[in-house]
Amino acid sequence: MKLTNLSVLALSASLVNARYVELHETNQVVLNSSPSEELFLVELAPGKTQWVTEDGKWELRRNGANFMDITETSDLGTFGATLKNLPTFPVKPALETELLPMLKNLSKTNMRENLETFSSFHTRYYKSDYGRQSSEWLLENVRGVIKDAGAEKYGVGAQHFKHPWGQNSIIATIPGKSNSTVVIGAHQDSINLFLPSIFAAPGADDDGSGTVTILEALRVLLSSEAVIKGEAENTIEFHWYSAEEGGLLGSQAIFSQYEKDGRDIKAMLQQDMTGYVQGTLDAGKVESVGVITDYVDPALTEFIKKIITAYCDIPYVETKCGYACSDHASASKAGYPSAFVIESDFAESDKKIHTTEDLIKYLSFDHMLQHARMTLSLVYELAFAQL
Repeated sequence: MKLTNLSVLALSASLVNARYVELHETNQVVLNSSPSEELFLVELAPGKTQWVTEDGKWELRRNGANFMDITETSDLGTFGATLKNLPTFPVKPALETELLPMLKNLSKTNMRENLETFSSFHTRYYKSDYGRQSSEWLLENVRGVIKDAGAEKYGVGAQHFKHPWGQNSIIATIPGKSNSTVVIGAHQDSINLFLPSIFAAPGADDDGSGTVTILEALRVLLSSEAVIKGEAENTIEFHWYSAEEGGLLGSQAIFSQYEKDGRDIKAMLQQDMTGYVQGTLDAGKVESVGVITDYVDPALTEFIKKIITAYCDIPYVETKCGYACSDHASASKAGYPSAFVIESDFAESDKKIHTTEDLIKYLSFDHMLQHARMTLSLVYELAFAQL
């Protein structure tokens, strides 16, 4: 995709109209600007790598290529984290009695209010001061959800997982009876692929939608006294990754550490883009949840399909997105079972991402609610399962 004069004018107009968090921040966009000659090793497919500049990264993305930036994590997957005993997922959902009342408490209003603030940062580019601020705002809100649930006294907490580029990832932990862990993830950063350090990147769908979807699932999950008191069989973690757009940097750092520490991660679900449905409707198709089937764990993916059928009001559609298309790839490379669910068939997903036009007005909170239902149901079922 070429940046035409028309595109520059359109993007500049959107930049002028962008909502800033603070007026005094307008000259604080970049924290760590990489020298144009600095090279990064990216992996485009298993075993296929090349060195590129940072501008080269964005050119790859503009041309539709996914990649992992493995410059600092080339050893991911070499520490033997692959589970000795692969988890056995339930044959079918079994906790409808407990879950159905909880599902009624999921709130579209909460998701909208959170997303309105989260997408109002000029950008959440991971090397920007805005990216740092948005991560701090998000951590404060995650901790607020935990505090409001009265869960702190039982050891539930949230912390930054620190990175050198400025924007930190976030991990919320709900201890269970064992250290075996179920992870729910989304990425918190956004990017404008034309000029990341300058142009606005509201990132309402990518991945503000996933960010607030799993935040709402966490809020309702913590209404379960059994969960917050640590009575679930497995530990639960919610992750909000930094720098997904830069090549899955935040999630790679986390799962690299988990692999080295010998963490027992039984399942990981990524929610990246949960709000756009118009493309599906315009194609004359039925609104559905997109279940990614390539480069994922087949058994976990099959159980997710059963969760959607049991707890969502819309069906699923199988789709593919290629290698390293979101943060679940980092978990997979570390040897952990991972899955990815998106807003639709990949072909009908949001085309406004990575631009100034990735805005709330194009999203459906009814659709996001279905993703929240799926997320809450999956994590609750797996939390109490013997995996």
